[in-house]
Amino acid sequence: MSDANALEAEIVASVAAAADEASLETIRVAELGKKGRISELLKGLGKMSPDERRTEGPRLNGLRDRVQEAISARRETLADAGIAERLAAERLDVSLPVRPSPAAKGRIHPISQVIDEITAIFADMGFAVAEGPDIETDHYNFTALNFPEGHPAREMHDTFFLRADAAGERKLLRTHTSPVQIHTMERQKPPIRIVIPGKTYRQDSDATHSPMFHQVEGLVVDKTANVANMKWVLEEFCKAFFEVPSLNMRFRPSFFPFTEPSLEVDIQCDRSGAEVRFGEGNDWMEILGCGMVHPNVLRGVGLDPDEYQGFAWGMGIDRIAMLKYGMPDLRAFFDADVRWIEHYGFRPLDVPTLFGGLSA
Repeated sequence: MSDANALEAEIVASVAAAADEASLETIRVAELGKKGRISELLKGLGKMSPDERRTEGPRLNGLRDRVQEAISARRETLADAGIAERLAAERLDVSLPVRPSPAAKGRIHPISQVIDEITAIFADMGFAVAEGPDIETDHYNFTALNFPEGHPAREMHDTFFLRADAAGERKLLRTHTSPVQIHTMERQKPPIRIVIPGKTYRQDSDATHSPMFHQVEGLVVDKTANVANMKWVLEEFCKAFFEVPSLNMRFRPSFFPFTEPSLEVDIQCDRSGAEVRFGEGNDWMEILGCGMVHPNVLRGVGLDPDEYQGFAWGMGIDRIAMLKYGMPDLRAFFDADVRWIEHYGFRPLDVPTLFGGLSA
């Protein structure tokens, strides 16, 4: 009896001293496992006489039960302590201010925002958005757009040419988004109404020019398209984009190889203050180029210029973004300065709409 009591006292003390569940499991296996000390004592009951079993059986079974209870109680205590420790480690100080969500912290780049604004305006007029490759052939970038041989735009000082391929053809980074007009007219029959926002590339870099910049062009091809239609579209766009109720526009003769007649457009503005204000004042600012699609361009895509005519226009997205939002230096658009994007960027959920406001 004294041996059993001593064994129980030893085991219970070991259980109470167990620091974690792994140590407790080691004790359980050592005492109650197949080869544990208590298990070995219980195996000896089979060799005892009936009288000895009547005495030793309850005593050994009671020892086993009490040890199991001690182990279970210690396991619960350790589990509770573990939960309390984890809660303390993962505790949050709810008195701190709430961290801003990604939607509140993030910012949309002004170029992306302005492209969305342009798309919203022209979509309301029934235009679709068209896209094309940044790497083009000489045919789509120049020849199909009525650029003659020897035109300055074909020279290395203005265009990024790539190395010649196995066939001797030198592709290039497109210098304007106009090649998309040709791709669209080749695969789509009139009527065509598209706008083409995208990246373009030219060898130029200063405060108002970048080797990679963004343009948006528009194209309308139909049997009845005319200069009056073009003027209305451009006037409505400028009023909506600069968010003014009215403004005067001035169309001046110009020259572009792919349009005839070609025109440059000035819009009314006031430069007397710290910022340019549109729709008021006595100054003028050139904003875009436009014109009627040249008959040679229509013939090149299989359209009869006696049956179809069209008009096109183009402008720099970076430039009109600078004018609208007062950004002084184009180079900052591409510097990846977090301070700049936090100042000039737009909240992700501020989606431009004509009824809700383009830049609200």
